[in-house]
Amino acid sequence: MRVNEQIRAREVRVVDENGEQLGILSTREALNLAYERNLDLVEVAPQARPVVCRIMDYGKFKYDQSKRDREARRKQRSVDIKEVKMRPRIDEHDFDVKARAVDRFLREGNKVKVTIMFRGREVVHADLGRQVLDRMAVQVQGAGTVERPARLEGRTMVMFLTPRRQLRAQVVGAAEQPPASAGKGGGHDAQDEEP
Repeated sequence: MRVNEQIRAREVRVVDENGEQLGILSTREALNLAYERNLDLVEVAPQARPVVCRIMDYGKFKYDQSKRDREARRKQRSVDIKEVKMRPRIDEHDFDVKARAVDRFLREGNKVKVTIMFRGREVVHADLGRQVLDRMAVQVQGAGTVERPARLEGRTMVMFLTPRRQLRAQVVGAAEQPPASAGKGGGHDAQDEEP
């Protein structure tokens, strides 16, 4: 944004600090008007003809904008990609442990990359790896959906899972709310008591 003396246009359309149009003025007149009010002349629409300038307190504007940006960054939730690695001949119990981990990652709002690693001639039986990945997708379908189906890449087979939309909204909502106090409730409702 160009401010005060940096504005190059000969004529500018001026908007005052209250949002009222003051009309088209020469840049010098607009600057004098801004200086009389102890404010700055700021170019807000340089592509317009004539250029649109606003009379405002530029320092306060920049401060408010940086505050809004900080607030937006604070509310933003970054989505991590977690990875779970398995073998094509994984044991039932080990599979259940991995499935619980994938389910937890999805419920936390993260994407999950599920990888099957083939060793030696196991890669010939890629269908076994695909069966394991399909089983994983079915096991965690309550928490997530398949974003990219199983695909063989060299000696590994990869599938990406993403959290369900409603689940993602709950995670974002929970991140914005303050934690509930531990002293409330205690598991006993007043309705349960007899009069």
